Amino acid sequence: MDLEKLLTDRLAPAFEKVAGLPVDPVVRRSQRADFQSDAALALARRLGRPPRSIAAEVLDRAELGDLCAVAEVSGPGFLNLTVADRALGGLVAALATDPRLGVPVAAEPETVVVDYSGPNVAKEMHVGHLRSTVIGDAAARLLAWLGHRVVRANHLGDWGTPFGMLIEHLADLGEAEAAQELSMGDLDAFYKAARAKFDADEAFRERSRQRVVALQGGDEATLRLWRLLVEQSERYFLAVYELLDVTLTARDFQGESSYNDLLAPVVADLDRAGLLRESDGAACVFPPGFAGRDGEPLPLIVRKSDGGYGYPATDLAAIRHRTGSLGATRLLYVVGLPQRRHFELVYAAAAQAGWLVPPARAEHVGFGSILGPDGRMLRSRSGESVKLVALLEEAVARATALARERNPDLGEAEAAEVGRAVGIGAIKYADLSSDRHKDYVLDWERMLSLDGNTAPYLQYAYSRIRSIFRRAGTAARPDAAVSLVEPAERALAIELLGFSGVVAEVARSLDFHQLAAYLYRLAAAFSAFYERCPVLRAGGELRESRLLLCDLTARVLRQGLYLLGIRTPERL
Repeated sequence: MDLEKLLTDRLAPAFEKVAGLPVDPVVRRSQRADFQSDAALALARRLGRPPRSIAAEVLDRAELGDLCAVAEVSGPGFLNLTVADRALGGLVAALATDPRLGVPVAAEPETVVVDYSGPNVAKEMHVGHLRSTVIGDAAARLLAWLGHRVVRANHLGDWGTPFGMLIEHLADLGEAEAAQELSMGDLDAFYKAARAKFDADEAFRERSRQRVVALQGGDEATLRLWRLLVEQSERYFLAVYELLDVTLTARDFQGESSYNDLLAPVVADLDRAGLLRESDGAACVFPPGFAGRDGEPLPLIVRKSDGGYGYPATDLAAIRHRTGSLGATRLLYVVGLPQRRHFELVYAAAAQAGWLVPPARAEHVGFGSILGPDGRMLRSRSGESVKLVALLEEAVARATALARERNPDLGEAEAAEVGRAVGIGAIKYADLSSDRHKDYVLDWERMLSLDGNTAPYLQYAYSRIRSIFRRAGTAARPDAAVSLVEPAERALAIELLGFSGVVAEVARSLDFHQLAAYLYRLAAAFSAFYERCPVLRAGGELRESRLLLCDLTARVLRQGLYLLGIRTPERL
């Protein structure tokens, strides 16, 4: 039901007949008509013909009579296409009866692993975890809705040398006192106290080193203390996820420790495959095509010179497990852009080892940073990273105050519910509506504005539609005939029919700002429709048609915002 796809499907065979080879018609929205194709211009040099002549022949061969009211050659060789009102109305009517809003379930569902969030045990989540968590959760929601089997992988930092220090500090405090301190949620204070003792006390440093040996050797008493650290940290993480309204659960925790027993076999497999080379005492893989600034081959260190394993070994073990045991064919790593080279090396090494071969592929879903108003990395007044909980609580507090100011009739509970939906929605949308490859500035005033490309604007559009039906006292008739009388109705209908195409593209690219931009265009089109086309004052079939357009808009807004992880309150 995507108009661009329908027109593309009609034009593509005609272009192929004219050109003698497959041609993308490159159908886009246009200000001069509903849609435009400029493919004839690109073909002119190849065919040695004027582009207008090519465009005219394509029109002669294309079957557009039942779809377009006007199809004409314009300018140097553009094809301008205006969809017939009757065809447009029929497509919208069909969309209204489709519970999936024109978006089909994937024809060939895949097992997709989405690796995201990834906080460290005994450390609080800070603003740097926001983008991975929000982008990863949107990817998981979208791909699951399309019918893929989605495995959410929350790769916790729960292993390694710092845990000797942390466990020893826990032992000094006593399990009961440590558990109480950790349950308060101030993980940073616990970590800083352990670090201060490690830096100042040689005896504590030595005991910490011994704890690492005991931990890695499977000492049960040390493992019990380690589990206490992990469990208390996981409780805190889950509280953050509940506030942020993401779909991660306790089942999705996959700590680095879970791969510990797989590290030696991974190195052994690499050795058997002839991929390991020694470099300064470390066992390394040198994937082809990677070089450092000095031009020397770039190593991926899988076993350090002291016999320990670093992140590359764990990441390779994870890939082997995910493609082998889980049967995943699409691996998504939602991690900041600075880690791009690391993951490129890991993917290349995994491909050499035979663990990442078609149809399996891995993608680094990279993202930029969140900046403060000064254009620098967002920091607290003390200069430290902003705690994620503090950021979320401030968003909810600001949104709740605005909700009470805007609608004094809201009860206390409803104001709190609206404040949470709007505040958390504003945080998520500010992130997802930005091109993930770029940095963006956290601007409270813009984020919480009811005007412009913001979550509150979209949520308000949805709630305004719901208020229409509360006043109407009836629901839309899904079988109502669609009558497009005004230009604003046509514009809204065309936007509604674009949902499936946008979803398909975002599922491929994971550029969620494209979905956000679509929802904003849809809400703006509805606003223009609402101002120019009376709904409840219209009579008979026109009223039913406009109610159906309202209902369909609300459904698309709700589904689109759900895919972004944003709630849609009935009232604002």
